[in-house]
Amino acid sequence: MDLESGVFQNQVKKESWKTVLTLAYQSLGVVYGDLSTSPLYVYKSTFSEDIEHTNTNEEIYGVMSLIFWTLTLVPLLKYVFIVLRADDNGEGGTFALYSLLCRHAKVNPLPSRQLADEDLSSYTKDIKSPAPSTFGGRLKSTIEKYRVLQRFLLVLALLGACMVIGDGILSPAISVFSAVSGVEVAMKKEHHQYVELPVVCIILIALFTLQHYGTHRVGFLFAPIVITWLLCIASIGLYNIVHWNPHVYRALSPYYIYIFLKKTQKQGWMSLGGILLCITGSEAMFADLGHFSQLSIQIAFTSFVYPSLVLAYLGQAAYLSQHHEMQNDYHIGFYVSVPETLRWPVLVIAVLAAVVGSQAIITGTFSIIKQCSALGCFPRVKIVHTSSKIHGQIYIPEVNWILMVLCLAVTVGFRDTGRLGNASGLAVITVMLVTTCLMSLVIVLCWHRSVLLAISFVFFFGAIEALYFSASLVKFLEGAWVPIVISFFFMMVMSAWHYGALKTYEFDVQNKVSVDWLLELGPGLGIVRVRGIGLIHTELVSGIPAIFSHFVTNLPAFHQVLIFLCVKSVPVPHVAHKERFLVGHIGPREYRIYRCVVRYGYRDARTDGPQFEDDLVCSVAEFIRTGERKADPTDEEMVVVGTPSTHPNGVQFREESGSNHEIMEAREEGVPRAKKRVRFVIPESPKIEVGVRDELRELMEAREAGVAYILGHSYVRAQQGSSFVKKMVINYGYDFLRRNFRAPTYALSVPHASTLEVGMVYNI
Repeated sequence: MDLESGVFQNQVKKESWKTVLTLAYQSLGVVYGDLSTSPLYVYKSTFSEDIEHTNTNEEIYGVMSLIFWTLTLVPLLKYVFIVLRADDNGEGGTFALYSLLCRHAKVNPLPSRQLADEDLSSYTKDIKSPAPSTFGGRLKSTIEKYRVLQRFLLVLALLGACMVIGDGILSPAISVFSAVSGVEVAMKKEHHQYVELPVVCIILIALFTLQHYGTHRVGFLFAPIVITWLLCIASIGLYNIVHWNPHVYRALSPYYIYIFLKKTQKQGWMSLGGILLCITGSEAMFADLGHFSQLSIQIAFTSFVYPSLVLAYLGQAAYLSQHHEMQNDYHIGFYVSVPETLRWPVLVIAVLAAVVGSQAIITGTFSIIKQCSALGCFPRVKIVHTSSKIHGQIYIPEVNWILMVLCLAVTVGFRDTGRLGNASGLAVITVMLVTTCLMSLVIVLCWHRSVLLAISFVFFFGAIEALYFSASLVKFLEGAWVPIVISFFFMMVMSAWHYGALKTYEFDVQNKVSVDWLLELGPGLGIVRVRGIGLIHTELVSGIPAIFSHFVTNLPAFHQVLIFLCVKSVPVPHVAHKERFLVGHIGPREYRIYRCVVRYGYRDARTDGPQFEDDLVCSVAEFIRTGERKADPTDEEMVVVGTPSTHPNGVQFREESGSNHEIMEAREEGVPRAKKRVRFVIPESPKIEVGVRDELRELMEAREAGVAYILGHSYVRAQQGSSFVKKMVINYGYDFLRRNFRAPTYALSVPHASTLEVGMVYNI
């Protein structure tokens, strides 16, 4: 399965109207599921505790005005027209902003950085350093100088990621709960309370259980479901406006916000936590940018989603303005404004729309965790790509079950959309505040605009979001504590893992073996060289890892070809296939020792198994064919070599004969025939030297003999004299995560018979 066949398709989008409109249609099912279901619970959460619906209609008009202007200023103005422009090579989201800032400020969050990484086409794209005399230039140098500022940026990005995970737990709960709550209108109280919660739990369990199948099989239904739902609520809203209160449009005036806050005062301010829910899902427009285009998302929102939501909210306000004496059991919910004959069909559509919205949120949570893991900020997890065509459709088993348990726990624990709304609202507004802070830096460092523009952006949107944040935070005991606890837990996990991984890498760097030690051993390395390829995994991008010397000291035998393999991430979303491999010699050619650095972006699909082995060996063969001899054997200069698909005129790997090109075979006359024949197809020109031919033949013989994976298994302990906190983090936190999460992803499909682990104790 080609996991990356569709990765770069988004970057080559044709700007034809047909393509744009097709993408806009598809975005409705992926991006707007959560945002479109917010009318189910906004009014209910707003009027649940803090304010009452009186005959003057000042409360309902004030709430409607707040909803309209919040929808206009945050999703429409901030995200659609400003934030969408801050893409990272077509990708969006909190980590995309962080990655963009890191590259412009030349701050690499990964320890295994190389100067060669800055030569990547996606790394240097559109990067222009601001003049040193400008505020942007001074800010850039300040960030590069002080590590505390770099750590602050990382913590800010991690905070946004943790709140996205919290939203992935809370939003499915409140969306499905609100959709199913329609049964309370059609059933008696003593009946619906025994039906509502079990049905919600069954839907949530089914939703998480079916995640491993992916959405590509039913994904074509997502857009029609959301379109049907938006048309449904817009039509009902228009009906309610015409039938109940044609003058409700007056509520769009900001004057009613002033009247509302003046009358309700503290209670009105506290009710903002419910109004905030009208913009849940807005961040998805930016986070899912990589699947679509800026123009398609802008068209879908401005021409269809935004008008439909405004009509839906206006329709509810029109109905409520003429209905003041309501049974308390209904809590001014969405379904009371639906005509009685349509309630059951609308209930079915609402449940389907809630499931679609929840699916998009869960997939987005998987995506943000994958990005965190790629940048070394989350323990290794198993990532399953559920679609070979749709980039970004992934499934993480461990995370999925954790999300399901927590989602069911908050659903059963709260059993109320009011407290679920308080919890969800705080998670949503925190992510938006993080985006606002990072965007202000992007305006100065990346766009090179005036600092006054950045300050204006922060003060305008930050003030709105801070107001909602304060209203959500004050509901701490009424549910807002949940996202704080969830974020704190995941932040501790991420911090412990990042700190431990960083200290482990520093230990590797400090204890690496120099190339001079290798040269002193001679071509035979002072040990027996056996047939085959020894693939030594290391986090180092230079030098020889300590596990190698540790191994040969205890077992003086090694393979005839050694490849030091480093699989690492770089702070860009995607790395082109032609720039995937960095290959170089370690020591003279006759030593047959190579270093290969395999680079992935934080949104790339990593491949392993036999195909990865073939690509790796073929890339080393292409390096041997085209590489130049080094004058200094201690020089570890590396060459960019793409995957075999990117150099069709270079060396190609074959296991069977049948080519018109010159074919080199990995056997001599008189050698018994092996079960598996390995061949390289060599271009006819230019002619290669005898030494290069011998080196290629030896590589083929080694590949035919097989590949052995030598993995370092480190036991990490805090060194003597370390502080109590460091001992707790390293000896217990980091050690627990290493033992209970996955091994490096490349080793998951390696046969156990081909794996050799070398144990070492790391005192850090």
